[in-house]
Amino acid sequence: MAEAEVGDDVFEGDPTVKRLEEAAAGLLGQEAALFVPSGTMANQVALRMLTRAGDEIICEVGAHIVNYEVAAASVLSGLQLSPIESPGGILTPEMVEPRIRPENIHHPNTSVIALENTHNRAGGNVYPLEAIWSLRELARTRGLQFYLDGARVWNAAAYLEVPVSEITSRFDAVSVCFSKGLGAPVGSAVASTRENIKTARRIRKMFGGGMRQVGIIAAGALYALENNLERLIDDHRRARVLAENLADTGLFEMAPKSVLTNIVVIGLKSQVSEIEFCSALESRGVLLVPFGRARIRAVAHLDIGDEDIDEASRVIIDVARSYL
Repeated sequence: MAEAEVGDDVFEGDPTVKRLEEAAAGLLGQEAALFVPSGTMANQVALRMLTRAGDEIICEVGAHIVNYEVAAASVLSGLQLSPIESPGGILTPEMVEPRIRPENIHHPNTSVIALENTHNRAGGNVYPLEAIWSLRELARTRGLQFYLDGARVWNAAAYLEVPVSEITSRFDAVSVCFSKGLGAPVGSAVASTRENIKTARRIRKMFGGGMRQVGIIAAGALYALENNLERLIDDHRRARVLAENLADTGLFEMAPKSVLTNIVVIGLKSQVSEIEFCSALESRGVLLVPFGRARIRAVAHLDIGDEDIDEASRVIIDVARSYL
């Protein structure tokens, strides 16, 4: 990062950013990509790119765009979300098709089917390829845009043992994150057609995401793409070990077999609040986050080794026993 060659990315003059965008687009099976500061900005740039104000987006009720983006789709772009509750966060054509509105002057226009893969609130669950293909066919048949919040799609590809393009090339647009499983300090990207990315660049500027000598951070993301994809399976293995360690005690609501990738959702059986439990863990050097009522979330990543998993398991179990 310290040695990155830089230029002015607002004027498309940063060579390191260009290398990153070309590499990302190639991996994702898309024509072009745009580097942005965050996953939320990536989602919001992409959704505005694919829609007009007053449109409606079909998504899953636990999706990031519903729960963690401060109502940005409605505030920034005048969009309405139509969330569907589905088992494991996985939508099917049978769930989606009844929510596609017929043309009617009283209705918003349904314009996008949006998926999240892996699904954060569903514990890192992965869409089967067949489910993506069938939803893609539905979107094509009904004239809708097909969008992927792929912040963790690298993990989905690692779990399915396929090139990431096998997943992402099916979509009209996709966002990806470099600062989660891949470990870069900052950054996400939107990928789509060249014409769409030309539009996305203007939207990024409008949303305050135009950056100048940003090759400094793009270099970190490029390093992550070139070096950290193959090691994602280590995170998946360690997450399963953590889940199994906790499940064996009987102190938690756990389903180790549902841990497919790097996220472990831990159900608390005691009456302690998830906030208090996480605070107790933090005082002992283990950082987890509250994840809903009586639930907390742990994520394995490249800074966590096998010994760390063992230590975290021990601390989480000790804290749980202290509340019995």
